[in-house]
Amino acid sequence: MRRFLCPNCNNQIHFDNNQCVSCGSVLGYRPLQDQFVLLNGEFGEAGSASRTCVNRDLINCNWLCEHGSQSKLCLSCLHTRKIPDTSDNEKRRRWGRLERAKRRLFYALIKFDLPLAVERDNSEGSLHFELLGNESHPNGNEKRVMTGHYNGRITINIDEADDAIREKNRTALGEPYRALIGHFRHEVAHYYWDRLIAGKDVISACRACFGDERQDYSQALKAYYANGPGPDWQQSYVSAYASAHPWEDFAETWAHYFHIVGGLETARAYGLNPQPLHPGAPVLEQLEDPYHVSDHLQLIQHWIPLTVAMNAMNRSMGISDYYPFVLSPQISEKLKFVHDLIVVQQQSVKVAPFSAK
Repeated sequence: MRRFLCPNCNNQIHFDNNQCVSCGSVLGYRPLQDQFVLLNGEFGEAGSASRTCVNRDLINCNWLCEHGSQSKLCLSCLHTRKIPDTSDNEKRRRWGRLERAKRRLFYALIKFDLPLAVERDNSEGSLHFELLGNESHPNGNEKRVMTGHYNGRITINIDEADDAIREKNRTALGEPYRALIGHFRHEVAHYYWDRLIAGKDVISACRACFGDERQDYSQALKAYYANGPGPDWQQSYVSAYASAHPWEDFAETWAHYFHIVGGLETARAYGLNPQPLHPGAPVLEQLEDPYHVSDHLQLIQHWIPLTVAMNAMNRSMGISDYYPFVLSPQISEKLKFVHDLIVVQQQSVKVAPFSAK
């Protein structure tokens, strides 16, 4: 995430701010222009027809609706089709935390020039989100909401927005990392697999890299949960869960690629540029724009020393590692596949921009 400054007083503001804490200016974020603007008393951009998202008062969404859009929702909220009962304050709070994480996802999707739609697309397979809680029935039974993806629909259980529940789930599953933004980055990978890989010429290269996704998915997951990952999984997979099935391997790798690029953009914004760990290695120049790098190795070369430094900082505070993962050469090749896939998409946008630009 890059740094933002208040357009009125030049004080630093944060991505989720709807008001400057220094001068008190009311602010709104324009996602396609990647800028904060001052808002007037009616919550419209001064001198323009910009409108705030209808969810601003409900969950503090600070994004603006796009110019020309007929929707009362911003580009991120527009893609949410189902939400929990907002009369329940706790459910509304959890929904708000999920939307906050989703806005960070959409920030990256826009930066990467990945295909989106400004207006809601109700066609089969279009990207949309259902952020729902478990349902309790009068007989005492509970219908659980399963986090996952199917044909463009991404479902997230709002319980994940509760830190205690999420940590309990992380511990039960033996995961070193579990975060809301991680859920969104992982699940959206399944959507883009359908959009950018399935039925395309790149499918053979994808199978050579991640394995044949045509193997039975349900049986693969049952085997994983029954037996766990193989003893040497760290050499080939960025996480244990990635070893369950090629689809999950791709999704976990995609999510980590987003972690890397987003982390490097933040590091650049704050002047963090740790150097190679080996004495005498060439000095690394700061990446100008991690979202548009031609060679994925540039990202890896900057990322590894940064994670080593950040892990050391966290340990000095007595908290869990910032990045509890190891990138082997084989994992690097998988990251290269994701990188190249996105680069091809970016190049195609230069020829024929997608509908949100």
